[in-house]
Amino acid sequence: MSDLSSISLLSKLISFDTTSYKTNLELIQYVKFVFEQNQISVELNFNEDKTKANLLASVGPLDQPGILLSGHSDVVPVEGQQWDSPPFEATFKNEHIYGRGTADMKGFLACAIMAMLDASQKSLKRPLHLCISYDEEIGCIGVRGILEQLASTIVSPLLCVIGEPTMMQLALAHKGKTVFRAKCRGEEGHSALAPRYVNAIHVASQLVESLQQIQDDLRVKGHQDIGYDIPYTTVHVGKIVGGTALNIVPNQCIVDYEIRHLVQDKSSDIQEKILEKIKQQFQVYIDVEEVNQYPGLKTSATIEAVQFIQKILPAETSLRNISFGTEGGLFQNALNCPVVVCGPGDIGVAHKPNEYVAIEQMQECDTFLAKLVESLC
Repeated sequence: MSDLSSISLLSKLISFDTTSYKTNLELIQYVKFVFEQNQISVELNFNEDKTKANLLASVGPLDQPGILLSGHSDVVPVEGQQWDSPPFEATFKNEHIYGRGTADMKGFLACAIMAMLDASQKSLKRPLHLCISYDEEIGCIGVRGILEQLASTIVSPLLCVIGEPTMMQLALAHKGKTVFRAKCRGEEGHSALAPRYVNAIHVASQLVESLQQIQDDLRVKGHQDIGYDIPYTTVHVGKIVGGTALNIVPNQCIVDYEIRHLVQDKSSDIQEKILEKIKQQFQVYIDVEEVNQYPGLKTSATIEAVQFIQKILPAETSLRNISFGTEGGLFQNALNCPVVVCGPGDIGVAHKPNEYVAIEQMQECDTFLAKLVESLC
């Protein structure tokens, strides 16, 4: 394995099509093989039908607090996108590496695997851990299966680094997200007699109106955090499906909406206000279920772990909030440890055709993680 580098590893990781609706086991088994060839302990945590797995690898004394690196193995689909090169083959051009997942976030995984191999050759006083999860892209689902195992296996880390793409800047916060599905019920009937029946789409429109009113309230009266592009909690309707034919009063309309909330806000409180806004005559026709949620992240810039990270990153590295979500809040809650987000690549090219990461970004990440490993010696 001496010929491995983060660049060659990234090329290999790209070749595994780990789109969220597919298995990630080939990638996980490859990483497991690489680690076990270097005497690195590995544990796998499978989903219920054994088609996907989380991976936990550790180097160093497990009875000490150390550093946890974390990243997800899954990528978003390429179907319907026009790529200039094969998305699951690494293409090198103009000092960039193109391929699905290069930025989000197999670039970091490649660097983290190399950091683990580097650590395995050193005498560590504190451990280095790597957690690789599945199904992050569809709601941070997979990592939940390993959090309890992590909490019982390792000492609460001094720091957890989530390697999502930040252009190697240091992110300390992001909003939480809760997804709801509202099933609005009505009564079927001929449209010529429409006033006699409850129209499910009209019910849905009342819900949407209440969502808009709550959004206005949050914008004007809610908590504010100027570190975000949108400094307040947001309410967003993303999908509405209802009706079968123009001459039939619809008996069902489904509304999918989300709340992206500041850490100071609770989505349950906002949801309660939304339901209060709906006129009583319509509320009995609406059933709302929570589909998915992940917590926000908020790490203080003044704590020792953050100040330590700042010392080993370049002096010009900025502190920031990020607009997208990560598994960071889940790790923070489960392990009671500080969490930062820092990784190679630009979120602006993620999920798009011709996704790429700059080789310079990979090199910066390698340098950063090498310094982290040295700090554990």
